Amino acid sequence: MSDLDELDRPEPPTGPAAPGALWDARPEQEPTPATTPAPAPEAAADRKPAAPRRGAADPVKALMHRHRELCERAVDPLEIAAGLEAHGITDRTAARFRHRDVFSLAEEMYARVSRDGSAPPPAAPTAPRARADWALLTLLPGTLCAAAVAAVHLTHGQSRLFAAAAGALAVTLALGAALRRGPLSRPDRTAPGRATTGTTWLVAYALLGNGLLDGAVTGGPDSLPTGTADGPWPLTATPVLALTLACAPAAWTAHLFAARARRKLAASRGLEDFAAAVRPLLLGTFVLFLGALVALLTLCAAVVDEPAAHAETLTLGALLFLARLLTTHGFAYAPAVVLTATATLQAAALAAVFASRLPGCGFLATPVETLVTTWGAGSVPTLACGTAALALLVHATRKLTRASAHAPPGSR
Repeated sequence: MSDLDELDRPEPPTGPAAPGALWDARPEQEPTPATTPAPAPEAAADRKPAAPRRGAADPVKALMHRHRELCERAVDPLEIAAGLEAHGITDRTAARFRHRDVFSLAEEMYARVSRDGSAPPPAAPTAPRARADWALLTLLPGTLCAAAVAAVHLTHGQSRLFAAAAGALAVTLALGAALRRGPLSRPDRTAPGRATTGTTWLVAYALLGNGLLDGAVTGGPDSLPTGTADGPWPLTATPVLALTLACAPAAWTAHLFAARARRKLAASRGLEDFAAAVRPLLLGTFVLFLGALVALLTLCAAVVDEPAAHAETLTLGALLFLARLLTTHGFAYAPAVVLTATATLQAAALAAVFASRLPGCGFLATPVETLVTTWGAGSVPTLACGTAALALLVHATRKLTRASAHAPPGSR
């Protein structure tokens, strides 16, 4: 039996029901004169009424005691509602407390805490606002990446390697700064990021993986380029440039989703109503980001004079955006697992091709060679990232439509 069930079935009070009790005590059967002797006059005169047991007749008070810290630090009833929902209390559970939904139950809990406290009631909650600092930081990775791509195209030999290394370092630092502030930042900035390795591998594969895989499948390790001045390593700069430029629209769409979801949370009167209102908002935000990424990818392909590679870049961008959106709302475990699994799958595809060159191991590369021969080298990252993005999208429609996903970190 759960704690909530314990609250739903309290011991009936022995005395009269307390005023304001949320349910009425069941009336006892009146005794008959034949079964109950009349009390003596002296005993009847000395008898005093029993003190009522108020604690058992007030389950909301017991619920407030269990969530005392949540009630004391909440700045509005919405935070209490989100915290209760995060602890598994649903609208059906709230009906057992004689409330139509979790929001009205949270309003009573907040009102009772505010009435007992000495601090004045705080102002009404507002949606998060855009700030110039994180807006400018999100433009920095794309700007530095464009400068690095231009430097690589304008240099040769050893200078090109220095330009590529310096550009990669600058873009990495800029991305770290952009992801530490604003709508793309983690709710707990002290927590370490567990998806960094997987994300780094996926971006590096988008830059180098297709040329490496295509060379390994068509001619083996001996046919791979050596990185000389006349024959540089086959880089695909368009996807990486488009993804770094998409950092700005990703931040703005994430901010739009958080602000609109906060407003819908204030206007909703039930958890199911809130989920139904936020679900199309989430899908619209996702489509809006993909549209911005398509426009940036087309522009970058025209400027750099490379194939756009829409399928693999869009699936990778969708995967990274959904993973970051879940992480910013406190659901970091599933994105870390999915990104790590996707990076491992891509690394396994490369390893299988090289391992097939060993005697008796030619069968290892058969699935990868079939994909590359039929659909091209980009089919491997497209299939891996597309499957992972679809899994995260389904997961996001379940997690990001909960009220607790849009509460401050302290009330989750």
